[in-house]
Amino acid sequence: MRSAQAAVRMCGITKTFGSVVANDKIDLEIYRGEILAMLGENGSGKTTLMNMLSGIYYPDGGHILVDGREVSIRSPKDAYDLGIGMIHQHFKLVDVLTAAENIILGMDGKIRLDLKSVGEKIRSICGMYGFEVDPEQKVYDMSVSQKQTVEIVKVLYRGADILILDEPTAVLTPQETEKLFAVMRNMRDDGKAIVIITHKLHEVEEISDRVVVLRRGQYAGGMATKDTNAAEMTNMMVGRAVSLNIERPEPIDPKPRVIVEGLTVRDADGVTKLSDVSFTAYSGEILGVAGISGCGQKELLESIAGLQPSESGSIIYIDPKTGEEIQLLGKDPREILSMGVMLSFVPEDRLGMGLVGSMDLTDNMMLRSFRHGKSIFTDRKTPRSLAERVVNDLAVITPSLSTPVRKLSGGNVQKVLVGREISSSPTVLMTAYAVRGLDINSSYTIYDLINRQKQNGVAVIFVGEDLDVLLEYCDRILVLCGGKVSGIVPGRGADKNQVGMMMTKLGGEK
Repeated sequence: MRSAQAAVRMCGITKTFGSVVANDKIDLEIYRGEILAMLGENGSGKTTLMNMLSGIYYPDGGHILVDGREVSIRSPKDAYDLGIGMIHQHFKLVDVLTAAENIILGMDGKIRLDLKSVGEKIRSICGMYGFEVDPEQKVYDMSVSQKQTVEIVKVLYRGADILILDEPTAVLTPQETEKLFAVMRNMRDDGKAIVIITHKLHEVEEISDRVVVLRRGQYAGGMATKDTNAAEMTNMMVGRAVSLNIERPEPIDPKPRVIVEGLTVRDADGVTKLSDVSFTAYSGEILGVAGISGCGQKELLESIAGLQPSESGSIIYIDPKTGEEIQLLGKDPREILSMGVMLSFVPEDRLGMGLVGSMDLTDNMMLRSFRHGKSIFTDRKTPRSLAERVVNDLAVITPSLSTPVRKLSGGNVQKVLVGREISSSPTVLMTAYAVRGLDINSSYTIYDLINRQKQNGVAVIFVGEDLDVLLEYCDRILVLCGGKVSGIVPGRGADKNQVGMMMTKLGGEK
């Protein structure tokens, strides 16, 4: 059970970035022996608030008390000294070092030189909470789940008993998520205070003891998890009632649109990223692609889009007007476009490949060569009108259309890119993590936009990381494991655990 005194008390915390108020006089209490879930839409201030507790930002106003004593946290080292550690969504590990070397990196004292005793302490921590870490394993040989485990052990090694996890299950399989939850419960039962920032409401219900909701930078409410439900939490986040049902209309007259056969792709170092991949994407259908991070999803989409050279195989595009079969393999994006093949690609790396951060919304719209045809956006006469449409339809939060894209929050950058790509009336729409990092309201808006494309006869290839969404949203699911197809299952009626095992080589054969 949680302790009577709050481990952390945040009082009237305020943080601004220019004219944007990220946190507005927020009060929050965190207790030991408790798992606290923090919910809110994109830009609601969740990560900003926790970044102040972990020493990355310093508040403009308010007070922070740890164990009843007011403290000043000006750096992550200050936070560690107070027993506070944050595990970020993007890991901060050095690939060429071992787990043990990463765990002690930056620490003071002679202990850095005694890796044997470091390893013993790491094994002791692992045994206490149920972790599995090989202190001598190099980070570059680790799975995403193993890297996350090293990050958690790192903060525990440094004495943290108040842990903050930002989107901890974003790239984990169901089995890995269950392992993590078991460890979190063990840490809670040992008296640790744990905060998780997440968008997955079913996980909030499963793992947390208490939930708090932020909305537009302010504290919107909190309650014991057992006293609430997903609908109520969503309503608090958004400020109004939101339907939680993802629609999945039946495909209408599906026809082959992209046929991939025997596709093999190697990177510049000769490492095989895709091996003998074969499948067909149909018009009027959403084909989901499931797999743990780095299993070839990115290379698959980039190969079809002409952005990734392929060693062998075939990628046939069937023209919806003429029925002509066109070989895409070996052609670059410009050649593919010149043939009238309309591929719309939302890449995983938003600002690296999709948008130019220094350009404003209107100029980023001009990067796409728009084509004639039906669009979900009614006014496409100018890039500016399209930018206005995207901002309005997807509720993009921006000071103006002339604001550089790099100044928008990650969720709003995502909306701009998805909106622009969908607006181009593609016949094949490929999305890589289209709703990654988006709050539930924005995610459902994107699901609806993609569904409209599906109903217009577009072939949609949807790479996602939330298996629950893939099972509820997609018509079929292609499962990748280590660059190979371990199976294709129907979305309707598929078993989550079976798909999870297929993602980790434990499932059925191709």
